[in-house]
Amino acid sequence: MTTRVAIVGGTGKLGGVIREVVEAEDGYEVAAVLGSQSDLAELDGADLVVDASTPAVSIDVVRAAIDRGLNVLVGTSGWSNERIALVRPLAEAAGTGVVFIPNFSLGSVIGSALAAAAAPFFPSIEIVEAHRDTKVDSPSGTAVRTAELIASARADVGPVESPHVDQRARGQRVASVPIHSLRRPGVIARQETVLSGAGESLTIVHDTIDPTTAYAPGVRIALAAAREARGVTIGLDSFIDIGVRTRPVETGAPVSDGDVSGQVASATSA
Repeated sequence: MTTRVAIVGGTGKLGGVIREVVEAEDGYEVAAVLGSQSDLAELDGADLVVDASTPAVSIDVVRAAIDRGLNVLVGTSGWSNERIALVRPLAEAAGTGVVFIPNFSLGSVIGSALAAAAAPFFPSIEIVEAHRDTKVDSPSGTAVRTAELIASARADVGPVESPHVDQRARGQRVASVPIHSLRRPGVIARQETVLSGAGESLTIVHDTIDPTTAYAPGVRIALAAAREARGVTIGLDSFIDIGVRTRPVETGAPVSDGDVSGQVASATSA
């Protein structure tokens, strides 16, 4: 049976990659392509919703899908752990599934998992992430996810050491981890996790060079998983065995989204 997919943000960069995968994959067809300003009534008639819109619109897309009894795959940045907590009871009550994928790249998922595995052994950890200058939100969803995995991995040893974080130039703390965001031309996506201890430092770097080839395999995995999902699932690593075990991130209490445009991590700032 063919799964009819409605893609919100389907004309954007990530949305375009997702659209190409859906069109090429057996068992799927594009039912609708919506922009960020489209009427969400256009979701009617779809079997699955894929959200690649903007942080400001994404929450409305997810709620509209749940209201219609549709599963939804979310690739949009802007979903901190606490913000996801707002959606979890809605999905559970409706019996639908919501799959959040901070990054569709296998290399990125492995990099975040390696950072979490190393985190208990290094007292100082900071993240530097860079994206093209057209990315509207910061920190990136991948950086937020990495910081939350690091904090979960350090549950027994405590938060990371991050001196002088009262100074704005020290970055924004997410789950105690300082994150520094660069937005500039000439880069697609890059993340460095720098772990430091006495007399040594370990840096884990991931670069996205070609989004289409980097994201397409993860999109295929996520589409198949989202079609059958129930409740809330976070991360591509939930569906593949990468050989690195990480502690699940505890969901915090729901909080207000606030009024800060493009700021995705305010809810998890320590």
